[in-house]
Amino acid sequence: MGGLVIGGDYQGLGIVRSLGRLGVPVCVIDDEYSIARFSRHADHAVRVSDLRDEEETVRTLLEVGERLGLEGWVLFPTRDETVAALSRHRKALAEFFRVPTPDWDVVRWAWDKRNTYRLAEDLGIPTPRTWYPRDLEELREIEAELPLVLKPAIKEHFLYATKDKAWQADSRGELEDLFLKAAAIVEPGEVMIQELIPGDGNDQLAYCAFFKDGRAIGQMVARRGRQHPPDFGRSSTFVETTDVPELETLSERFLQEIDYYGLVELEYKRDRRDGRFKLLDVNARTWGYHSLGPRSGVDFPAMLFSDQLGRAVEGVRARVGIRWVRLTTDVPTAALMLFQRRLGWRSYFRSLRGVDVEGTFTRDDPVPGLVELALIPYLALKRGF
Repeated sequence: MGGLVIGGDYQGLGIVRSLGRLGVPVCVIDDEYSIARFSRHADHAVRVSDLRDEEETVRTLLEVGERLGLEGWVLFPTRDETVAALSRHRKALAEFFRVPTPDWDVVRWAWDKRNTYRLAEDLGIPTPRTWYPRDLEELREIEAELPLVLKPAIKEHFLYATKDKAWQADSRGELEDLFLKAAAIVEPGEVMIQELIPGDGNDQLAYCAFFKDGRAIGQMVARRGRQHPPDFGRSSTFVETTDVPELETLSERFLQEIDYYGLVELEYKRDRRDGRFKLLDVNARTWGYHSLGPRSGVDFPAMLFSDQLGRAVEGVRARVGIRWVRLTTDVPTAALMLFQRRLGWRSYFRSLRGVDVEGTFTRDDPVPGLVELALIPYLALKRGF
């Protein structure tokens, strides 16, 4: 049995390395030029035409699985649209693969932020003040201090079109202009207006877990010190494990309510105005910096794989103070923050001192990191890097 990794960027590379170092066969499938296929731990690599269309993704997975003899292999999605495809077509896929992605009645609480925030409110989990105007008239009725943030309820509908995770509006005129621009991209009601929570990387945290039967078998809390882009990051660039029991309590309350199974990341920001941690996002899959896990004592993909094969998995908690960086995005992020005087040179170099894990470069598997450097122009054009 092996692992089929759907998406071969640095996140997929982390899964490939996690499984490969345990001697597990790995196949990478992707619709982009990506780096995981160059890992010495990748046994197969398949380039396909499309993994964004749901029906086509399911057909492709079954075709590749049958052609390569991957029956019984465990599926590892790395993108949200793939999670949705696996969840909605779980029954058909499970006839051939092992599918750890939960059914749609569970995943929908993470897929659509309107569902996420509604459930969080019911459970007493703090979230930012958020409005869902359907037109300019409803937008103008919002009474809130500027700046405000525009973001999509379903980010894939917005992210691929704009390469942005969110937009900031500093005036009412700009708010209306950006709303009309966003409304032309996504479905009616998907544009969210949200208060801007003040703070920086010290206030950005996440709870990560392998969750099963109402509890975290493996868990890690991380401080997302820097992200790319700096204000509304699509990905973390510098992360350090920490200990925040309150995040564990809030996150487990949410996951228990939906009877979640599998790997998951819940993103929070601490609001300096009231000291509360406010839930921003739930990712029902691996996350970009999960390769921090093995060094901190929690190998998330390996735990999920073992559980899918019916093996016993011991409960573990990540060690505090383990650092992860992805230099290809952290260097330009830091350069911009230095230019804006939001970061000092000494602070930056101090943060890199004693880094434990680099997102793509490793001594025992160097080629993917070198390939990523060569792919920077392509990645910047394809998805804003």
